[in-house]
Amino acid sequence: MTPDPVIVEQGDGPVILGLPHVGTWLPDDIAALLNDRGRLLADTDWHIERLYAGLLPGATTVRATFHRYAIDANRGPDNESLYPGQNTTGLVPLTDFDGRPIWIREPDPQEIADRTARFHAPYHAALSAENARVRARHGVAILYDCHSIRSRIPFLFDGTLPDFNIGTAGGTTCDPRIQSAVETICRATGRTMAVNGRFKGGWTTRHYGRPADNVHAIQMELAQSSHLATEAPPFAFDPVKAAPLRDTLKHILATLADLAPDLKG
Repeated sequence: MTPDPVIVEQGDGPVILGLPHVGTWLPDDIAALLNDRGRLLADTDWHIERLYAGLLPGATTVRATFHRYAIDANRGPDNESLYPGQNTTGLVPLTDFDGRPIWIREPDPQEIADRTARFHAPYHAALSAENARVRARHGVAILYDCHSIRSRIPFLFDGTLPDFNIGTAGGTTCDPRIQSAVETICRATGRTMAVNGRFKGGWTTRHYGRPADNVHAIQMELAQSSHLATEAPPFAFDPVKAAPLRDTLKHILATLADLAPDLKG
């Protein structure tokens, strides 16, 4: 059975969790175009939905079911680069995060337009609707975009990625109190952390984060070494390793929910 491209679980609180890269489903027509490397689906945000599950009662979740190789829900439909001058992947990735080709035949413009309509547009229609609904209910909405990535990817960045990577596009996508609160909690763990470093927030954060309109957005990119048994197939979740991380993430989300009433302009 073909799944819906996006699954929404509505909550009654002010926080929305975006999950654009956890999906592993691909329709047959797209899967058939992937080469052996592409079929590994290595660039999935593995088990992020499990990592955040149940951490904040009342949170709304908007989750993509399709894989980012079909189309990347965290890139703009115009395919403008998020990181000009740096290696990155586009609206429809042509390589994996190691710079290796993933397609037997690269998708043509018509196929990309079709994928935009089938997957990208429904995901963002749902996310836009939930932002509007939550803001109408609370006077403010906080979009927390959930991501993860391997901790060592020379094609994308030097060295080892910090455990916590907070992105607010240089402080423009949310009230400063949101960024400060998340920084403070992460720093207190003693883990490595970066703020607006290699990952400054993707298109979702930059597009929806409008503090003047009472919609605040922040991206959290986690190093997968913080919660996976290994950052290679089968990308297994490690519940023991993840437990203290879940405690920190629970603290972050609860703090944001408590902060929300003070953010209304």
